[in-house]
Amino acid sequence: MTAYPAWTPASRPGIVPLHPYGFGTILARSFVALRHNPKVLLGFALVVQAVAYILVTVAIGGVAIASFSRLDTVAPGSDEFDAITAGSVALTGITALVLGVLSGALGVVVQGVVVAEVAHAVVSEKPTLRAVWGRVRPVFWRLIGYSALSIGVVVVVVGVLAGIVTLLVIAATWVGALVGVLFFLALIPLYLWLTPKLFLVPSVIILEQAPVFRAIARSWQLTRGRFWSTLGVIVVISMAFGLVAQIISIPLSLVSGLVPAIIAPTGDSDVSTAIGFIALQVVGQFGILLVQCIALVVQSTSAVLVYVDARMRVEALDHDLQSYVEARDTGASDLSDPYLVGVGRVVERPAPVPFGAAPAFAGYGPPVGTAGYAAPAGYGAPSAGGYAPAPQGYAAPQGYAAPQEYAPPQGYPPPQGPAVPQVPPTGATTEPSPPAADSSRTTWAAPGSSDDA
Repeated sequence: MTAYPAWTPASRPGIVPLHPYGFGTILARSFVALRHNPKVLLGFALVVQAVAYILVTVAIGGVAIASFSRLDTVAPGSDEFDAITAGSVALTGITALVLGVLSGALGVVVQGVVVAEVAHAVVSEKPTLRAVWGRVRPVFWRLIGYSALSIGVVVVVVGVLAGIVTLLVIAATWVGALVGVLFFLALIPLYLWLTPKLFLVPSVIILEQAPVFRAIARSWQLTRGRFWSTLGVIVVISMAFGLVAQIISIPLSLVSGLVPAIIAPTGDSDVSTAIGFIALQVVGQFGILLVQCIALVVQSTSAVLVYVDARMRVEALDHDLQSYVEARDTGASDLSDPYLVGVGRVVERPAPVPFGAAPAFAGYGPPVGTAGYAAPAGYGAPSAGGYAPAPQGYAAPQGYAAPQEYAPPQGYPPPQGPAVPQVPPTGATTEPSPPAADSSRTTWAAPGSSDDA
């Protein structure tokens, strides 16, 4: 008897189907991931971004207050006053730049956590924050290095262009202004071209554990042929959340400008007015921060989905994911990471069969004599009755002797007309058939007698 395996339920679906999908699926499923594991995605991102925002704001404010407070000790308009003002502005700007870079590094960490969690969500897994961080920790410094490299390149390019424009402005103001506008306009298409090309770098670093420069090359390769769809995802998500942030910030800015006039119409300010104004600003900034966190999560999720879809189309990642899910749901353990199984391979998917065309099946040839098919090997050009056997080079089938020229047995006259070869199987004996009776002879004669008897 055949032993059947125990019944197992069907695999749970992940946040995306395990086959190549399109632009609409990437946009829709990027928001679905928030509902799949909000504690890890939105909760972690909100806490980290809120702490970073508070620390950066307090630090910049403290440096600004400490540096500009020295202006009270010198006379306005003096040389010392101007020097202290310039030094305070420079110190505050440097502090904001350094803390902004550190805050951006925390944003990269959040993006890494989102990438790792969404990779589990694709195969219908809901890991804890500890498990997700265990996947991000080995490549943490690579993420920081990529972030520092990106910021450094931007600073160098902008600094060089700003220096060129400054020199031109000193030489000729209108020339410098014109060149500055042209530089600014040229940076826009450059940014729109590089952003989709480098969109998958964090996903490659985390899911493939690749170094920084190899991850850049992989992202460039995977987005080849998918530039416009990737750019569309980035633009749509950025514009959507930018519009939401403006919807929140503009009314709050208007209300914050009207609050002092409403509370103190005579211009007298008191502690309650200051507290109300500060509370309103805090609420507005918290709303903007929440929108920014959701935008970061959604954009990071879309990057993972673009990465998975690109590998499904080029490297058949969908088969690896499906095999992993089936093996996991049947109770298998110690499974290999499906995202590391087929990295870099190229799988040629069959082209779709046109409507009305006959599909090709392995082991079967086209029907003989059918229009539109090539002649089989060993056959001549097709005719009305099918393919005519080629007169030259015909090989006998295996197990049959090759046809020989027909020779009649001794004592028998040669047959009239062309000879018809008979090809018996190998090893079979043949007996000659008796000659045909002559209808002109009517007298019977015994065997051995002469013809004249």
